[in-house]
Amino acid sequence: MTARRSAGLLLFRTPGPEVLIGHMGGPFWARRDAAAWSIPKGEYGDDEEPLAAAVREFEEELGRPAPTGPFLPLGDVRQAGGKTVTVWAVEADLDPATVVPGTFEMEWPPRSGRVQEFPELDRVGWFPLDRAHDRLVAGQRAFLERLTALLTG
Repeated sequence: MTARRSAGLLLFRTPGPEVLIGHMGGPFWARRDAAAWSIPKGEYGDDEEPLAAAVREFEEELGRPAPTGPFLPLGDVRQAGGKTVTVWAVEADLDPATVVPGTFEMEWPPRSGRVQEFPELDRVGWFPLDRAHDRLVAGQRAFLERLTALLTG
């Protein structure tokens, strides 16, 4: 069995800088704000290159074409659940009002037999790095530190 891997794109804009992150959709995250946001990302298999997966997942999760780059590698982070996440930063602007999120289905309420559809991200927003830090899930905060180091040289 292949280890679970995800790849994503972290949009940033200057001055600021600010980063674009998304609040995770679905009932589990609905009433949470701190540590309930994520970099747009998704899983990929052995047959796909990580950067190609990051571009594809950006388009699937946000319903918008991914920026064209240049893509700045921020490396990998192994999250608490064992998944390895690889992220690239890319300077671009995007109006959050134009996002059309992808969806997923799950049984809700639990054990009800009723399947409902939820957005993968229920909202996206631009945040200065310090405000994004507390909103991001803990396993992705290292990418903000790496972006800061990259931008400050």
